[in-house]
Amino acid sequence: MIIDFHTHIFPKEIRENREKYFPSEPAFNLLYGRPESKLVGAVELVDSMNRQGVDRSVIFGFPWKNSDTFKKHNDYIIKSTERYPGRLTGFCCVDIFSRQAIPEIMRCCESGLSGVGELALYESGIDEEFLKRLEPVMGICLDKNLPVLIHTNEPVGHQYPGKTPNTFRQIYRLITKFPENKIVLAHWGGGIFFFNLLKNGVKESFNNVYFDTAASPFLYDLKIYRIAINILGQEKIIFGSDFPLLTPARYFKEFNQAGLAKSEIDSICGENAARLLNLGSPAGSVGF
Repeated sequence: MIIDFHTHIFPKEIRENREKYFPSEPAFNLLYGRPESKLVGAVELVDSMNRQGVDRSVIFGFPWKNSDTFKKHNDYIIKSTERYPGRLTGFCCVDIFSRQAIPEIMRCCESGLSGVGELALYESGIDEEFLKRLEPVMGICLDKNLPVLIHTNEPVGHQYPGKTPNTFRQIYRLITKFPENKIVLAHWGGGIFFFNLLKNGVKESFNNVYFDTAASPFLYDLKIYRIAINILGQEKIIFGSDFPLLTPARYFKEFNQAGLAKSEIDSICGENAARLLNLGSPAGSVGF
């Protein structure tokens, strides 16, 4: 079974009227202000899954500042999972600074969503105020045994839309503050997994931390797959495409080019995600 852990879908009203949201939603404008920035719905995602052999996708919305907007977007995520049972798994997404964030997360959990994310601060780093607001979210997810997906990115290199000013110190503070939570760091955790090689203290901090591959073909040399496996172990890496930014086929090609073994691909593309989502052992193995 192939599980894509990182995909974005938007309801029709937003897809067809994106300009309406730009003035009051600077982060949305930053990521989707260009006409070539793709917005897709559930139908387009499932069509792509069918063409590319993806069995299940994790879907989520956007951390809108307007609470009415993130509620409507979460409603669309809920309805999409109901429309495609067994194919789409939904996460709740909110603006962590909204007064409605916690009630909305509780509502979404009661409605059957399977995690929280992708939580992101596109205009600032992962500062102490963010961590303070995150505490009740992590408490809910720990109690319900749900994963939390958090946007991270490399603190160096070229700039691009959605690259935040987070630092390794901030990312490390996040994972050490919530050691019992199941945390998935998007985009390879910005590369922080390298510090799993340190001999004292750090390795234990990564016990419940996973790293998704979202946007990897745009950001890293394909050698990263082998290096990450050697540092972390194959059980800590989760395939996420960041669809529609990239298609799954782009990653499948890189897995083969990187010389990954079948057992490694099976873990990254399905087994690890199934374990996190409490799906049990996924049936069958991955074949490209």
